[in-house]
Amino acid sequence: MTSPTPQWLPWRAAMQRALYGPDGFFLRERPAGHFRTSVHVSPLYARAVAELLCRVDTALGHPAELTFTDMAAGGGELCAGVITALPPEVAARLRPYAVDLSPRPSGLDPRITWADAPPRNGRGLLFANEWLDNVPLAVAEADEDGAVRYVEVRPSDGAERLGAEVDGADAEWLRRWWPPLLPGSRAEIGRPRDEAWAAATGSLAAGLAVAVDYCHVLADRPPYGTLTGYRAGRQVPPVPDGTCDLTAHVAADSLPGATPTPQRTALLALGLHAPRPPLSLATTAPATYVRALSTATEAATLTARGALGDFTWSTTPLTPTCTNLLHP
Repeated sequence: MTSPTPQWLPWRAAMQRALYGPDGFFLRERPAGHFRTSVHVSPLYARAVAELLCRVDTALGHPAELTFTDMAAGGGELCAGVITALPPEVAARLRPYAVDLSPRPSGLDPRITWADAPPRNGRGLLFANEWLDNVPLAVAEADEDGAVRYVEVRPSDGAERLGAEVDGADAEWLRRWWPPLLPGSRAEIGRPRDEAWAAATGSLAAGLAVAVDYCHVLADRPPYGTLTGYRAGRQVPPVPDGTCDLTAHVAADSLPGATPTPQRTALLALGLHAPRPPLSLATTAPATYVRALSTATEAATLTARGALGDFTWSTTPLTPTCTNLLHP
């Protein structure tokens, strides 16, 4: 029998329960049903990731087993798309893993191993598309006297109150990675994301790890935070009752060993280039024109400023030869 939800919880505990607890949102729902990621916009995204995986393969000297780990795999769409986009010689050596806490989707490529944690000692690419933004974190707010306190939330309706003062490792994280808080301003304490990223990258024996999220850095931390909810394609208030996605932007500069690169820059470096076709083609080869126009539109969507192009690719090389693969 499921225990009753406490009336008040610290935000980190409430987020954990709402997303990953018994009957949690991500244990019941596929992300594609509630928000659009780059993976769902176009197969061009999987092709770009496949190109990066090929570069990792070359940098590692073409190992007998090449690992691709898709963190927070959702329905496994990225993993399946990468396999399809790889050259046959690389695909033959690939060991693909889709990591997610939800059940394995029916019809998924049987070559993909479905797991609740990344494999140990892999050699290859670990790719986390919109995972860290869903790792639960604490929210803090400065009270009228300037004391920084944890924000507590009532899961039933999202009402909030201030709790105990922030201390220990959370307080140290704030001192290092967040500007001083003025009364009424907030911080989202990214320490759990840093720890999750360190654990994920630590699963690789060699290769490259990439986290893709909406991010911010110390110079532009949002004074009132970014925590929000999504349900059925719409942004909604972040009520931790298990009925919506809960997400907050990632402090990219605090992730251990990571170098941030804008998504538009990363995709262009990986060969994503789809210019609009000449209008004359619409008359001479209309079907070709429509396909080329669709591809150009998808490429523009993935790299658009103010939208998906503003995602950050945080890259952590585990091997020196994998350090500059987005800038060959």
